[in-house]
Amino acid sequence: MEAFVTQRVSAELLGGRDLGERATLLQFSSAFCRPCHATRRVLADVTAMVPGVAHIEIDAEEHLSLVRALAIEATPTVLVLDGGGRVVKRAAGQPRKADVIAALGTALA
Repeated sequence: MEAFVTQRVSAELLGGRDLGERATLLQFSSAFCRPCHATRRVLADVTAMVPGVAHIEIDAEEHLSLVRALAIEATPTVLVLDGGGRVVKRAAGQPRKADVIAALGTALA
């Protein structure tokens, strides 16, 4: 996962969805994206393992202004946010569980 520390995402930007207390896994998906479904499962597993971490999935096609603002170029893309909503890591493509856990370490530090 690539380090990325210049943007902040708020609950308001996400249509009122609450960010995780400690970190958030923000997934951008599209309807016919097979890797998006697998990514959803991986992120749900990690979220269940780590207290205070939320998983929010955004339909990229329905939220084009947010996609453009965050420079999302492909689905799935996962942004790892720290407790304050700051983007600390990002990855395009289906992540491995170990990579997600390692990226969360950066957000939780």
